[in-house]
Amino acid sequence: MLEPAARTPPLELQRRIAALQKHLVENQLDGALILQNSDLFYFAGTIQQSHLYIPVDDDPLLMVRKSFQRATSESALARIVPINSPKELLDRIRSSGLGRPRRIGMELDVLPVNLYRIYETIFGEGAIEDLSPQIRQVRACKSDYELALIRAACRLADQVSATVPELLRVGATEVELAGQVEAAARKLGHQGIIRMRLWGSELFYGHLMAGATAAIPSYLASPTGGRSVSAAVAQGASDRSIRRNEPILLDYVFAHQGYLADHTRIFCIGEIDDRLTKAHQQMLAIQAQIMSAAKPGVMAGELYQTALTMAEDAGLGEYFMGSEEKRIRFIGHGVGVELDEFPFLAKGQTMPLAAGMVIALEPKAIFPGLGVVGIENTHVVTPSGLQRLTNAPDEIHYKK
Repeated sequence: MLEPAARTPPLELQRRIAALQKHLVENQLDGALILQNSDLFYFAGTIQQSHLYIPVDDDPLLMVRKSFQRATSESALARIVPINSPKELLDRIRSSGLGRPRRIGMELDVLPVNLYRIYETIFGEGAIEDLSPQIRQVRACKSDYELALIRAACRLADQVSATVPELLRVGATEVELAGQVEAAARKLGHQGIIRMRLWGSELFYGHLMAGATAAIPSYLASPTGGRSVSAAVAQGASDRSIRRNEPILLDYVFAHQGYLADHTRIFCIGEIDDRLTKAHQQMLAIQAQIMSAAKPGVMAGELYQTALTMAEDAGLGEYFMGSEEKRIRFIGHGVGVELDEFPFLAKGQTMPLAAGMVIALEPKAIFPGLGVVGIENTHVVTPSGLQRLTNAPDEIHYKK
């Protein structure tokens, strides 16, 4: 049994649920049915196999198939009942005095079609609406409780960065070094799983790659790819040996009690090419400019354009955030319980920033045949701009 202190506090869950209920009213929905793990954790404090029903004007009902006992210890919600099958949903909702929902919101961005058809049969054709954008909007601005967990994750991320120099060794393979860094992270309490919402996206800790292999593109919505150890993975560390005088990229996520910190640092054994050194300094200049410009009310897409213009003016446009035509068109993304949360500092994005949003800002330059330089830090949006939460030194760390 979990101690109560490990739970998401009741008032925190109430705040989140009330925020979603406002969207239910605005969209004329009778309720929301939450199934996806990240959303269940956010609104219920548990990812046990459950259906969370949030009515428009009443307390939520968590209906648990497995494990009911664990859900009751993990979740601070008042109404938690067992259920054997989705076919019992309407009966459970009715017996709790909540009435039959005529229009219900669900996470259609992640709900498989076959499951959607089951719920369409249960609630009736035309009764289900997509509520995923509103759910993600609620999650975008972090509370003080969430920020405390993210700050803790960032401190741990900094500790992981600090372990790298002593582990660097010419001749070690990328995957060998990655394993040592990941072991250090696990020892610090890294939860292991890093959740992403975008279909087909997955990540194991992050990317650790050296020299030219770091510049190999991949399918992932990331400026870096890597050769990896298999086409079945197609990203990340490979069996290539680390050499002198090349940039070593550490782009890792620390996952702490459900919340994430994303950061990138560059290391080198020896020295690297002046071209790469100057590009790294330009990425730091872009970071500084965006940090001061990213204030509440500023459109996310404007920040991307500012960064792109700076990179182009420095002669780095063709290397900025990718090494081929299909390069990534963003320079930052929200982080929280998932790695790809709102907002996205991306081309054309019109979402205005708001205080409390947490953003991983990651200007990078990718040079085919040479490697990757740049920076990534996790920040929180404040009235005066971005406040850094990851604080390891930004400069390239050289080891003789």
